[in-house]
Amino acid sequence: MIIKNGLVFGEYGTFTNRDLVVNSNHKIADVPDPGDNEIIDAEGLYVIPGLVDVHIHGAIGHDFCDGDSEGLAEISAYLKSQGITSFCPTSMTLPIDELEQIFQSIQKVPSDAEHARIAGIHMEGPFISPAKKGAQKESFITQPDVQTFTRLNHACKGQIKIITIAPELPGSMQFIEELHDAVAISLGHSEADYATADKAYQAGANHATHLFNAMPPLHHRDPGIIGAAADNPHVMVEVICDGIHLNPSVVRMIFQIFGDNRVVLISDAMRAMGMEDGTYELGGQDVFKKGNRATLADGTLAGSATHLFDCVRTAVSFGIPLESAIKAATRNPAKSIGADNIGGFCAGKEADILLVDKDLKLVKVL
Repeated sequence: MIIKNGLVFGEYGTFTNRDLVVNSNHKIADVPDPGDNEIIDAEGLYVIPGLVDVHIHGAIGHDFCDGDSEGLAEISAYLKSQGITSFCPTSMTLPIDELEQIFQSIQKVPSDAEHARIAGIHMEGPFISPAKKGAQKESFITQPDVQTFTRLNHACKGQIKIITIAPELPGSMQFIEELHDAVAISLGHSEADYATADKAYQAGANHATHLFNAMPPLHHRDPGIIGAAADNPHVMVEVICDGIHLNPSVVRMIFQIFGDNRVVLISDAMRAMGMEDGTYELGGQDVFKKGNRATLADGTLAGSATHLFDCVRTAVSFGIPLESAIKAATRNPAKSIGADNIGGFCAGKEADILLVDKDLKLVKVL
């Protein structure tokens, strides 16, 4: 297959008018297979990699923590239809035995052209701070434990790609030191001060979970996780760009401080995404959806009701350059979990391709 005449998003983060070749193994290639005469005309369209969401709990009435592989498959199919071709189902703070069963459910989700690819699991909790639990259930919170992680990782055959922890909890530093080569470690749902967060990043943590949310604000005398992330150039930061979790000025500031190579756009979507307004459930608690806003009864934000492609559109509407927004939803999230086979158009990568018009409307998912 050759996609011709489109503006193709390249490895240097710019658009060029060039051909994009896909071989019979559904990989990006330098030259077409002999005898392959299939041509797609992308005149007037952007050609971008499929989006990668490394932090999403659910959609269309289903949640990863239901432990239902059929429901997870429906989430996967829905995401594919919206241009999200790879994702990390994200867990909540629940009992370990229950998480073990949930993590096993990814094994039964179809791996085919009708479903988004499961790129791994994001384990958000239970190693978090009660003071910054957000919509997580406090009674299930535990301290970081290497054996527990190993048990859960075994249950999903080594597919935990990222884990959120609070570095101020007892055992966190040992956890980071022992496991930073095995999994991306993200600081979040935490009240850590700058010194603690910086120590964690120096020990091997390399990520920040939904920056500014469920952590202390950026204070001029104690910049906390945000300042520590900025000071450690290997750290990548998640941003929920749904127009609710962060003010547009803050989104622009994050891109200015961290640059577009370190920002990872995420949806943090829960089961109400793609559904009508009403009452839903997240981590054993009722969530109330109204428009794009999802909250607990006390008004606490409970994930989002927006998918990643809409987050890209929102970022662009906030003044983020299109090239930067696409990079933050494709190459950067793939890099953050060590997924070298997705998120771009280098030869050999998976041919996850979106054709998008100049108004950022999704035309076709390949």
